[in-house]
Amino acid sequence: MVEEVAENTSGFNIGDVLLAPAYGNLEKPFTGQVEKIYDNALLVEITENDPVDQPTVNEMNHRAVVRMDEVEVIKHAPAPEKKAEEEA
Repeated sequence: MVEEVAENTSGFNIGDVLLAPAYGNLEKPFTGQVEKIYDNALLVEITENDPVDQPTVNEMNHRAVVRMDEVEVIKHAPAPEKKAEEEA
């Protein structure tokens, strides 16, 4: 079975480095790298955080789901290359 991947129109790419605000039990903003893109949110691997938040980050397995409109891109990852459609 082949999964169809929807075209990404969010303006984010997998690998982008983001600054995200504190939310939930996190007290301070954190930086992270985009792992998955949803309709209005991003799954982010937390790469840098305030030491006061370390126990919470550990409980979250260094992952967070953040809203797209609440993050700031620090560094863009290269856009994935578009695959040429194969002729049948």
